[in-house]
Order: sequence, then C-alpha cells, then structure tokens
Amino acid sequence: MTRRLPHVVRGTAATVTAALLTALLAAPTALAAPEPARTLYAAPGGHGAACTAARPCTLQGARDRARAETRRDVRVLLKDGTYRLDQPLRLGAADSGKNGHTITWTAAPGARPVLSGGRDITGWRPGADGAWTADVPAGVTPRQLFVDGERAVRARGAACPASVCDATAAGMTGATATGIADWRRPTDAEAVIRIRWRDYHCRITAVDGDALSFARPCWTNASSGTDRTGPSWDTTTVDSARYNGVAFFENARELLDEPGEFVWDSKARTVTYLPRPGEDMRRARTVAPHTERLLVIDGAHDITVGGIGFAYAAYRRPGTDEGYAGTQAGLTLTGATGPVDHAGRFYTKPAAAVTVRGGRRVHIDDARFGRLGGAGAILEAGTKDSSLTRSSFTDLSSGAVYVGDTEPMPVRALAGERNTVAYNTITRTGVEYTDSVGIWAGYEAGLTVDHNSLDHLPYSGISVGWGWNQPEARKSVLRDNRVTDNRITDVMETDKAQHDGGAIYTQGAQPGTVISGNYINRSAFGNTERDGNGVYLDEQSSHILVEHNVVTRVGYKWVSNWADYGVHNTVRGNWTDTAAPALGGEGSVMTGNLTGLDRLPAEALAVAARAGARGGPVEPLRTDLARTGTATQSSTEGAATAALALDGDTTTDTRTLSEAGAWWQADLGARKHIRRIEIWNDASATTGDFDVVTDDTTVHVDGKALRPTVLDLDSKTRTVRVVASGTGRVALSQVLIHP
Repeated sequence: MTRRLPHVVRGTAATVTAALLTALLAAPTALAAPEPARTLYAAPGGHGAACTAARPCTLQGARDRARAETRRDVRVLLKDGTYRLDQPLRLGAADSGKNGHTITWTAAPGARPVLSGGRDITGWRPGADGAWTADVPAGVTPRQLFVDGERAVRARGAACPASVCDATAAGMTGATATGIADWRRPTDAEAVIRIRWRDYHCRITAVDGDALSFARPCWTNASSGTDRTGPSWDTTTVDSARYNGVAFFENARELLDEPGEFVWDSKARTVTYLPRPGEDMRRARTVAPHTERLLVIDGAHDITVGGIGFAYAAYRRPGTDEGYAGTQAGLTLTGATGPVDHAGRFYTKPAAAVTVRGGRRVHIDDARFGRLGGAGAILEAGTKDSSLTRSSFTDLSSGAVYVGDTEPMPVRALAGERNTVAYNTITRTGVEYTDSVGIWAGYEAGLTVDHNSLDHLPYSGISVGWGWNQPEARKSVLRDNRVTDNRITDVMETDKAQHDGGAIYTQGAQPGTVISGNYINRSAFGNTERDGNGVYLDEQSSHILVEHNVVTRVGYKWVSNWADYGVHNTVRGNWTDTAAPALGGEGSVMTGNLTGLDRLPAEALAVAARAGARGGPVEPLRTDLARTGTATQSSTEGAATAALALDGDTTTDTRTLSEAGAWWQADLGARKHIRRIEIWNDASATTGDFDVVTDDTTVHVDGKALRPTVLDLDSKTRTVRVVASGTGRVALSQVLIHP
C-alpha cells in the first residue's frame, strides 16, 4: 500500500529542515523577545516632557511623547484627579499603535482619573427670597448645573394646553394666560414640546401681546413643510393635529419656585439657584458643563482607553438659535436649509464626551460617563472592529451610545462594521432630551450589542437601523447584527410622554440580524394609552430573527411587526405574559412562543437572570385568579365581549354601550383572598372615573385608568366589578386579580 504524506510536509526531511533553517536565519527578529512596553505618566498638574511617575506630563505632553514610540506598546497612565479641559484631547493617525503595537490610555494603579469639561461657579450670594446668585465666568453658558454632583433642574412651569398655547408655523399664542407677557426676560426662556416620539426645545425670541415668536431655524425645523423629513414627520410637528400643548416653559426667574431649580440670566450673566434642604451654597461645589467634547479619536487605530471617567461635557447647539428640533432617538434636524430628504440621511447626532471617527481597533473599556450635557460616546464615520465595553453611563442629558451613521449606502471607508457594545450599564440617560435612546445604531453591519443593562430611560432602550422604507433607504449595508442577552427594564417611562417606541427597536431590512436572550420588563408600564412595545420591528424591519427572549409587563405588544413591507421576520421560542396580533409582514411567522403566562418556566427565568452586564433579579409574575373566572358586563358593543379582559392578551378589548352605571365583572367561582387588582384600559383609554367593587371593599379611581392601574388591597371576595361613575362606557383590555 502506498501512503501519501500530507502536502504540508512533502519532500525529504533534509529539504524541510533546510527550508526551516533558511527562514529562521532570514528573520532573526522572529525569535527576539519583544521590547517591554513603554510607560508614560500624566497628571492634572503635569508639565515638561519627562512623563515619568515622578515628573508626569500633561495629557498632550504624554500624547506627543508617545508618538515617538514605533517599536513597542505604549501605556499612558493617568494619575488620580480631575483633568480640566478647555479643548478635547485629540488622538489622530499619528497617535495610533505602530507596527502591530497598541497605545493604551488608562488609569494608573489605584487611580480614578476624570476628564472634565466643567467650570466651577463660585461667589454665591444670598437673596431675600432664599435663592442664591453667582456670576458666571466669561464664555460659559450654564445650560445644566450640578450642585455637589447632583443635577439641578432648569426652573420650569406647568403644562400649557393647545387651547391656550396654540402653535402654528408662525409661532404660538398664550403669552397673556401663561404670564410670559409680564416676565422680565422672556427671551431667555424656552418652550419644551413633546409629540409622539419627538422632543422640541425652542427659545422665545419676542412677545407681542398674546403672541410668542421663537428662534429660527429651531421653530422652522419643528414645523411642517421642510421637505427634509419623512412624510409622517409632518404629522408630529408643532403645527400638526397631534400637537396638544407645551409640556413646560423653562428658564425664567418667575418660574423659580422649587428647591433644586436654577435659572440663567444671559444679560446679567448670572445664575440663580434655589437650594435643596441641607445645601450650603457657601461650601457647595457647583459646576456647569462647558467644554463640548473631551476625547476625540479621529482616523486612529490600535488604541485602547480604559478606566477613565468623563464628566461635565457640554452640548451647545440646543442653546443657540438651532435649538433642539428632535427627529428620533436623539438626532435632530439642523440648519436653515438642506437637501430634500425623507429617510433621515442628514439628521444630526448630539455632541458626545467621547467621539471616535474612522477608528480601527479602538477599544474603550471600564470607562465612567456621568453628569453630561449631551451624549456619552459616538463611534462613527466608518469606525470598524472597535468596541465599548464594561462602562457605565449615568445622568446624561442625551443618549448613552451612538454607533454608525445615517447614510444607507456609504462608501466602504465610511461603513461601520464589526463593532461591539457589550457589558455596559446605562441608567437615567435622556434626562433633558427625552427622545434619545440608550444605545443607537444606524447603518451597521456585524454589530454586536450584548449583555448590556439598560434601566429607567425615557424612550426606547436599544435602536438598530434607520430609513423608514423610504425609496433611498430600501437598499442599505444593514446586516448580520446581534442584539443578545441584554437586560432592559423600565424604559418608555410614562411621565416623559414619548410614544411609539420599544425596549428594542429596529428599522430597515437587515438580513442575518438576531435578537435573542434579552430580558425586557416594564416598557411603557403604566401608560395612559396603548403604546410601548417589547421588541418593535418597525416599518421596513425585515429578515430578523427574534428568539428566546423574555418579555413581561409591557404597555402594548410584546412584539410588533405591523407593516406589510416589514417582511420575512421570524419570532420563535419566546416567553411573555401577554399575546400579540399576528405579524403583518409578508412571510413573517410566529411559532413556538409561550404567551399569556402568569408564571415564567425555569428556562425563561434562567435566560432573564443571566441577561445584562451582571445578570440580576427577575420580577416574578403573579398568579392570575381571573383566568379561570367568568366575565360578564352590563352590555356589549359589537364583538367586544366581556371575556376579552380575561384572555391573557392586553391587545384585545371589551366594551359596553354608553349607559348609566355601565359595569364589567369577573366571577371567581368561589370566595377568594385577593391582594392586588390590575385594571388595563382599552386602546382608546375609555374607562375613567370608576369604582372597583369587591364583596367587602370599594376603591374609587379618579381620571383615566392606566395600562395598568394597580390597586393593592386586602379583600375576600367572589366577584370583582368595575363600575363607571355616571353615564359612559367601561372598556378594558385586561383585568388581573392576584392572590
């Protein structure tokens, strides 16, 4: 028998050995030990060019010294303290790792360095009304203020309904009724308006009788007819039928009436603050964000940034005549003019503390982002093979992370590819710009969003994709993205009044994309209308697999694929406590999902518990005694039968006729001890001003029922009845009765 040697060792032993020796002799450095990494030091008070532990440099000095190293890794260790920046630290191509080496910027052992864009506000003097006033340094405009690290609130008033503050493309009425006509400096004040998923902040420029005028282009871009947004955007402008008033006016001395509020007077260049209990303004440290960007990495590669904090970075554009004309997810429409565009290709991202542009193998790890006037970090302009990991984002005016751009078919150099956002903790972002999201990604390919924890956010948690089925966006580079094992809780917060979003939100056809292993709990929970989804495959979202997710306590659908042009999506093997209508897209299927649960099985509990940056608790579902009960109601409109409130589905509704004393009732079959009742209003928020009656207790609810209204009580009863006060209807999507 003839045996063939593997092709990699064919030939005689002598020739193989000779070839190996020749290769080794030709490349002696292959066996040489690599040079040890060069370590440089920086400190807040650094100077000179030594960059040693004893004689540290400035950040810029260490950067310039690192540029000379070409044959080994370089570590720049930041000593403890606050690095106050007037300009960002900029790292460009010359600051890249060279010849296969890496440049690392990181905290020195035991240190917690912070790059800060803040300016201290000092010299506080008391006023007769309990407020304190300080002069503001030249060049500083305190749009945000932090007192001993706690965010102050711009002085704000009450909401103004559209019947008083009637908005048109020209401006707004209401100056007399709101008292603005009598304010000392109304032109420092802004109107904050929220319409569906959009958020607007425009400054008043003039008061003429009852009429208010606003800065432009802010008001122009907040109005319809720009031809620079999608068609549906004109239904969510300040002059649209969906406008229902001003959420509040802010930044006027006349509104300063709550502890923790402040106001900026641009003419006197002073800031006035009403202290919270226990605050002593003679000793408190007060900081206003000033420098807009703290770290900019532009066109660099092989850089690692670790263990560094970023604080008090500003976001200046909203304080100009541009204002803040929100489009979606924290992006805005800017400029007085621009190209015709219906696909969001020219929307503007917010300013961020850290910006990476065109980076390759840039890694940000274990960073701390907090007390920011804008966003946390942006990876854009063709950044590839880069990551943001194990970092925290807390108390940000805008969103935490933005990855990618808004051009559907960029040239290869500007395409975002194979980036990772993983094991981060994101909480209480979007504090000021409530339309922003926790993690946003535009047209990305091969993106991984994995094991992040997102909590208490005003709008969507994770948003991937762009375009809204507009012709110029139907073909894009979107594909092979993974949104996996994230923990997303208490998003779409109802008091922020942002709508039409979800814990995980997608746009655009993105073949190969997977949404799996995520734990979603309380998205738009307690909403005033049917809104707030778990996984929201919006518009043209197509070719996406949604599997093995745990979705509980959501205000509307646990999964939504409503558009017939969102095609070939697959939703399988998920667990949820409600149900959802069939997917609307052609070729989209739902299979093997466990829905309407009042107990999560062990496998679902395990998935939920390990989701997120560190795993965490899982809110238990409660046994629903009503599921086995019998429902009746005083009358029935059409097919909206009483039993639909007991079907484990918050997307179906009961409905009585309009009548005096209309009621709906569940009979549990026997007298049982109950501790909690959840009343879920119907799609039209019909049910309001009603009594919940058991055999031994009556609880009155004023105003509209929420989704849900939760009543804790201690009752032994066979029946639970919802009774309208006066004449009207009772309409419910679900009633849960818990022992």
